[in-house]
Amino acid sequence: MTYSERLHPWVVMRLLPQMQRVVVARFRNRSDAEGHLWALKRLMPDAQFVIVFDVGDNPINRRE
Repeated sequence: MTYSERLHPWVVMRLLPQMQRVVVARFRNRSDAEGHLWALKRLMPDAQFVIVFDVGDNPINRRE
C-alpha cells in the first residue's frame, strides 16, 4: 500500500458481476466518501456501490 493510499483509507467501490469490484475513489474521511457515494447513486442509479475502510497490508495481522 502506497503512502498516498494510507492517507486515504476510505474507499468507494463499484460492485460488478462475478464478485469483481473497481475502486472508484479514495477519501481521507468517511463523510467525504458518503457524499461522493450519494452523487454516484444519483448519476448511476442501477449501479451498486459500497464504502469500505481499507486497512491495507498490516504486518501485525499477517500470518507467515
